[in-house]
Amino acid sequence: MKTPKLLPWHARKAGVPIERAEALWRKALREATADTGWVGTSEFWGAAEARFLELLAEEQSTLCAPHVETFVRSQHRMGLLPLLAAEQVFSAMSANWQRFCNQMNKAA
Repeated sequence: MKTPKLLPWHARKAGVPIERAEALWRKALREATADTGWVGTSEFWGAAEARFLELLAEEQSTLCAPHVETFVRSQHRMGLLPLLAAEQVFSAMSANWQRFCNQMNKAA
């Protein structure tokens, strides 16, 4: 049976290799078949997807991968703060310079 198109996305989100996610999907299909008794119904696919997400969460909890994504994002934003502040300073200086030049032109 084909794997769902979102399987690679779920695998990356959980930090699980795609091959392992495919094995978990096949296991979820087997368990959904045993639970529902029918293959191809909406109940079957719902049970398969729910079980797959449960298995993926269990697999994710066994991994020792650190979750540093939010930390890196916040560090990136804090790294941009000096650049944003410098941009604001230069914008203010430019506006003041334009205002000063316009006053000098009017006076002349």
